[in-house]
Amino acid sequence: MTRKTLRPMSSLCMSCWVKSGSIRRAPGVDPLEKELGVRPIDSIRPLIPFEDFINESVNEVVEMDKDFTFFKVNAETKFSFQSCPFILNVITKNQGLYYDNRIRMYSERRLTALYSMVQGQQPNPYLKLKVRRDHIIDDALVRLEMISMENPSDLKKQLFVEFEGEQGVDEGGVSKEFFQLVLEEIFNPDIGMFTYDDDTKLFWFNSSSLENEAQYTLVGLVLGLAIYNNCILDVHFPMVVYKKLMGKKGTYLDLSDSHPTLYQSLKRLLEYTGNIKEDMMLTFQISHTDLFGNPVLYDLKEQGDQIPVNEENRQEFVDLYVEYILNKSVERQFKAFKKGFLMVTNESPLKYLFRPEEVELLICGSRKLDFEALEKTTEYDGGYSKDSQIIKDFWETIHSFGEDQKRLFLQFTTGTDRAPVGGLGKLKMIIAKNGSDTDRDV
Repeated sequence: MTRKTLRPMSSLCMSCWVKSGSIRRAPGVDPLEKELGVRPIDSIRPLIPFEDFINESVNEVVEMDKDFTFFKVNAETKFSFQSCPFILNVITKNQGLYYDNRIRMYSERRLTALYSMVQGQQPNPYLKLKVRRDHIIDDALVRLEMISMENPSDLKKQLFVEFEGEQGVDEGGVSKEFFQLVLEEIFNPDIGMFTYDDDTKLFWFNSSSLENEAQYTLVGLVLGLAIYNNCILDVHFPMVVYKKLMGKKGTYLDLSDSHPTLYQSLKRLLEYTGNIKEDMMLTFQISHTDLFGNPVLYDLKEQGDQIPVNEENRQEFVDLYVEYILNKSVERQFKAFKKGFLMVTNESPLKYLFRPEEVELLICGSRKLDFEALEKTTEYDGGYSKDSQIIKDFWETIHSFGEDQKRLFLQFTTGTDRAPVGGLGKLKMIIAKNGSDTDRDV
């Protein structure tokens, strides 16, 4: 197998790191990026794929626990590979994020214990949510809103969920169920917070939603808590949502997956070689439908209905149209959504380490399912082994499943039909014998 080697850096890049014979952490903001207002990782279609910069040789040997310490504690004297995340793959970066999240949880736990001792109160080292199944949105909204107002640092504690009237200790499964129930209710088309495209199978913010901003903040909180607590969610957003979460606005190319029909229409407009004014009769006034199906008119420019679109101003028309659809029309909803997300992730290295498509992978997992890898990492207990006939039959059955059946099996066993970062081999699945078959009631 061909192994990539670490590419030499230019003297300009090295000058940012080497000073007085010591290695320093790369600057948080590149001067050129600041001057131009752009970052290389914001490119939708880079000339050189991001994957070409990943150094697999480094990723195979780097010890992220030590590297994380160098990055966070000894940045002035020790070099950390997290200072140049472009050479790290998403699996390695996710390990760094995991250490950061766990250390924050541990720190909050210690602070809580200290304050409790000083104030003589019962310690509360976890973020505990007690909700009713039939009022899950109201209960979660009220509880999380109170926490964010009174003590937002509690959001950095490890999450434990309890359903009222049900017994069970949250070892991760209850939290996953909580996340999914919240999302199922919020994304219900009857609520009207999001619109759903049958062709793309994606959700988008409803610009005419009647729901208050707190509901959108809750959705952002749920996504942030999922990343922080290492849970995969079944959410379906276009990539531009994750791009906007990383601090960038939506652009024309982002329409290709979020609003593909509109994208094709605007693309034809830009490429049209005939007389646009006479053939298309467009103006700088656009229309769309609201929550109730009523047409809504919007002027992209003042008195837009009086300004015809022609060959000279069509690019301006497209730019203003995109700005309205992806940014202005959903500004209130997205601002509240991002606010909730940042309540959990604002101090995280998430924005620094990950590109938008990698953030989606952290939240939603991968759709690539390698059950061969899952079989290799599965452990057995209670008398079973990989050579047991029933285990052999089990895996033969699983491998014979179609894609939909495999996803249903994964949903049943893990709570999600997607693989975590790193693939199914990263799952810890144990198959154990639950007593003797002859002793069971049929």
